[in-house]
Amino acid sequence: MSLLPAAASAAIPVLIADSNRMQSHLLTSALRRRSEFRISNCLVDVDSILHAVAFTPVKVVILSLNHSVEIANQMAAMRRIHLSHPAVAKVLLAESYDRELVISAFRSGARGIFCLTDTHFRLLCRCIQRVAEGQIWANTEQLNFLLDSVSEAPSLRVINSNGGQLLTSREEQVVALVAEGLSNRDTARELNLSEHTVKKYLFRIFDKLGISSRVELVLYAVHHSDPRQAQWLAGISRSAPNA
Repeated sequence: MSLLPAAASAAIPVLIADSNRMQSHLLTSALRRRSEFRISNCLVDVDSILHAVAFTPVKVVILSLNHSVEIANQMAAMRRIHLSHPAVAKVLLAESYDRELVISAFRSGARGIFCLTDTHFRLLCRCIQRVAEGQIWANTEQLNFLLDSVSEAPSLRVINSNGGQLLTSREEQVVALVAEGLSNRDTARELNLSEHTVKKYLFRIFDKLGISSRVELVLYAVHHSDPRQAQWLAGISRSAPNA
């Protein structure tokens, strides 16, 4: 009895989105030699990916980082894709990664980050299979980045329409804590600052955002926390000068 029909029906549909034509061609050719995958590809932009996912059955999307585009914009794009198709697993393909990229990628909906430069191709096949099953693909270093970020003060990143950052990292932390309902005293304790310094940060934030009270700040945060608008993105808490 032939097993070909069953094997074909069990193949994982994978979409490759890569701006590098040569890399996309090589990766597509390599994966198409594996019977467990059914491969399609498209340009690495939001509209092309959303169109491909809408009209082609896709279980896993492999997105390759585009070095000519700002990382923040690419993470916002991944987030938009994730919100539109949360059931589709996203794997970020990168030449290298750092702490900020790892945290941003997972916060934006990635189920795994894979580096072809220092990992064997066979592991990419395993990565695709694992995320297709609903698992997370991350090494120990990446998991440590994520665990460390959980213990830090939360942060909300405020960006303008051009993707520019409006607040400092410390100001973003203050906004996040105030939005969670913490008082100035509790915010100061959380960030190891004085209450006076927290008040100074708040006045500076009010001035930058054009508001005048904590209530307005909370409402502003709630209003702009809709990820579909790409106005507020989960930022990375990191140490910053108090001034």
